[in-house]
Amino acid sequence: MSAKAKQYDVIRKPIITEKATMASEANAVVFEVAIESNKPQIKEAVEALFGVKVKAVNTTITKGKQKRFRGQLGKRKDVKKAYVTLEEGNTIDVSTGL
Repeated sequence: MSAKAKQYDVIRKPIITEKATMASEANAVVFEVAIESNKPQIKEAVEALFGVKVKAVNTTITKGKQKRFRGQLGKRKDVKKAYVTLEEGNTIDVSTGL
């Protein structure tokens, strides 16, 4: 497996919500990441894939909700989000490609 493929395993997709848009004004980008990934791996992956300098990485794990589907009780998956703060002068445009 190539190094780029491993980095795409760490970073799943960008998250575009109202809160993520507010974070982008503070030079931060929000990504959904692999649940087992850690902060140094996330920093390395973002720097390699987007060619930017990362200042800080904050993570949060959102527990999956209990939901009913066709009368059966099920559970949504747990999601890990990474708030990646970039150094001054670095930007990532996540709205392209939509």
